[in-house]
Amino acid sequence: TRTSTNESLPSSQQSSSEKSNTQTSNLVKTKETEIATFSTKIMVKEEGRQHNLHLTCNTLNGTRVELGETFSFCNTVGKATKEKGYEEADVYESEGNVTQGLGGGNCQISSTLYNAVLAVPELEVVERHEHSRKVTYVEEGKDAAVAYGSVDFRFKNTLDKPIRIYATTDDWTVTTRIVRIEHNFNLLLIVLRVLKQLGY
Repeated sequence: TRTSTNESLPSSQQSSSEKSNTQTSNLVKTKETEIATFSTKIMVKEEGRQHNLHLTCNTLNGTRVELGETFSFCNTVGKATKEKGYEEADVYESEGNVTQGLGGGNCQISSTLYNAVLAVPELEVVERHEHSRKVTYVEEGKDAAVAYGSVDFRFKNTLDKPIRIYATTDDWTVTTRIVRIEHNFNLLLIVLRVLKQLGY
């Protein structure tokens, strides 16, 4: 994340305009309201799979999706590679066979998120694929398979506000939360009204 000049300079070294901008931004508060949450149980506690779940949740956690933006699970998480720390775990091939692959377990997170998205009518599912065989962590027909460069889970934010995705795991469950981001300008408006009355 890029740090602005205002944050790196002491108050005494900032220009009056920089101080004003900093003070004004501090008056605009961000409020997050949860609009959906969904959890799935981790049925297979294979060490490599558990490691992958933590890694992907950490990558996905805090992702912001703007108004009109289309979220892509694969583009957000990226390709599962050894360089990123991913380990091999069970994955389903297109024919339904079980094999070992880097990033095994990611589909549980995408499926958990998919079910949270289903709870918000204004989030439009653009792309979603079922697995080649039934999975154990969600009901049949409620899964969302992902494989970088092949199949993706995508949805469009058609709400009137940005949203943020939170994803966590505690080795027993995977939980995804979707919150609506709102800016509270009330305090800023009050201050501006007072300043106007004082002739500023």
